[in-house]
Amino acid sequence: MRIALDVMGGDLGPRATVDGAYLYLKEAPKDDHIVLVGDQDLIKERLKHIPEKYHKRFSIVHAPDNIGMNESPTEAFKKKTNASMVVGLKLHASGQADAFVSAGHTGAQMAGSLLTLKRIPGVKRPAIGSFLPSEKGMVFLIDVGANVDSKPIHLLQFALMASIFVGEVFQQKDLKIGLLSIGEEEKKGNALTLAAHQLFKENLPNFYGNVEGRDILKGKTDIIVCDGFVGNALLKMAESVMGVIVKAIKRNIGANLFTNLGALLVKPAFSELKRSYDYQEYGGVPLLGVDGISIICHGNSTARAIKNALRVAHEMSSHQVNKRIAEKLREKELNNA
Repeated sequence: MRIALDVMGGDLGPRATVDGAYLYLKEAPKDDHIVLVGDQDLIKERLKHIPEKYHKRFSIVHAPDNIGMNESPTEAFKKKTNASMVVGLKLHASGQADAFVSAGHTGAQMAGSLLTLKRIPGVKRPAIGSFLPSEKGMVFLIDVGANVDSKPIHLLQFALMASIFVGEVFQQKDLKIGLLSIGEEEKKGNALTLAAHQLFKENLPNFYGNVEGRDILKGKTDIIVCDGFVGNALLKMAESVMGVIVKAIKRNIGANLFTNLGALLVKPAFSELKRSYDYQEYGGVPLLGVDGISIICHGNSTARAIKNALRVAHEMSSHQVNKRIAEKLREKELNNA
C-alpha cells in the first residue's frame, strides 16, 4: 500500500510528518510505502535522522509550496498547483497513492478532496467526524464542520457512513447511533431533527433515539449525528472545557504542600484523563463520503499523531470502507433518494 503524506502541512512541519511516517513504518506491513510530498531539500534533511534501512520504503515528490491557514480554501487549492496538499491529493486521485494524509489547512483539504476525488456514488454530502471521550469509551461525533446546512437525508447518510467507518476500522460491532436534539422525546427538536428522527427509525436498526447535549459524554451511544454547524460549535466547546479543567487542576495542585503531595497520588489518574482527551490517540479522521481516502489531522499533530493517522488510512483501505458505504447506500436505496 502506498500512502501520500503532506510533509509541509501542520505546525511542526517535517519534524513531525517525516518522523511520524517512520514510526508508522516500524509497525506497518512490510509492503507499505510512504510518498513524502513537499520540499525535497527539507525532506532529505529530515531523512538523515531516520535509520537508513527504512529509506527504501520512502519516495519523495517535490512540492515546495504550502497553503497558508489564512488563504481561501478553494481559491488556494486551484491556484497553488505546486502546493504539497494539491500534489498529494492528485497523486491519490490518479491512483499513484492509495490514500492521502495531511495536517494542513482543513478547509483546503475538504474542498480539494471534493474537487479531485469527487463523491462516492450516492453520497449527497461528505462529512467529517471527531472522537470524544465518554464514560464508556469513545463516541464519534459527526458532522463537525463540513456542512453548516444539512437536510434529513444528509444526516441519515452521515450515520451510515460513520457506523461503517467506526465499525470496520476500529472493529466495533452493534454500534448504537444517537441523534443530537434538545430532548430525548421523539417529538422534541427542530424541523431538521424531527424529520431525521423518522428517517433514522425507518432505516437504522441500531438507532438509540435522541441524545441531549448533557448525555454525550455519558456514552449512551457510540455515534452521535448532528449538522456541521452544531457539531463544530460543540467540538470547540469540548476542547475549550478540557483546557480550562487542566489549567484549573494544575493551578490548584500547586497551591500548597498538601495539594502537592496529593498530586503525586493522583498523577496516574490525571495522566489517563489527559490521554483520553488526546487527539493523538486517533491521529486523524477521514472526510467520509469522498471517493478516496483523505485523512484530516489536527494542525498541531506530533509524530505520534501522524503515525496513527497513517494507520487509519491503512485500515480504511484494507477494510474497503468506501466500497461498503456505496453498497450500504444501494442496499437502503438511498443512492438516489
